[in-house]
Amino acid sequence: MAQAKQTANDTDNRSNGQGQNGQGQDRSGDLRDSPMMAHLLRALEAKEDIGHYGRLVFCMIARHFLEDDEIVRLLSGQPDHSEEDMRGLLAQVKARDYSPPKRERILQWQAQQEFPIIPDPEDPDSGNVYRELQFPEQVYEHIQEYYEEKAEAQAA
Repeated sequence: MAQAKQTANDTDNRSNGQGQNGQGQDRSGDLRDSPMMAHLLRALEAKEDIGHYGRLVFCMIARHFLEDDEIVRLLSGQPDHSEEDMRGLLAQVKARDYSPPKRERILQWQAQQEFPIIPDPEDPDSGNVYRELQFPEQVYEHIQEYYEEKAEAQAA
């Protein structure tokens, strides 16, 4: 199983533009280095309604880079949503330990609301936060565990 895990990690690393050691040279720990997250941050700071899925995507990603109070402060400016609502959303995301969504999932969610979460959906790299941002190692481990469990269930 260790060999299978290493092979899967190598495949994931290559698809994410990472080297053998798993450390992306172009990935950042600054949310604003992701064009999609910079877009969401600008909209939140302007108190523009980013929609339900925009708020969810923001929480799922930002929780790995910002303090809870900062996330809630940014989200609390959303129309018709209180600070308590936004604390509840963040608590739900953390309790369920949601991994940051892939670009394809974000596009699916974006199609269900007015606000464009990914500002340039025609650019295949836009919205790929795994290419743009360096997440804590436990995020990558969580994803790997999911794929291992999925493979074991399919083999059974």
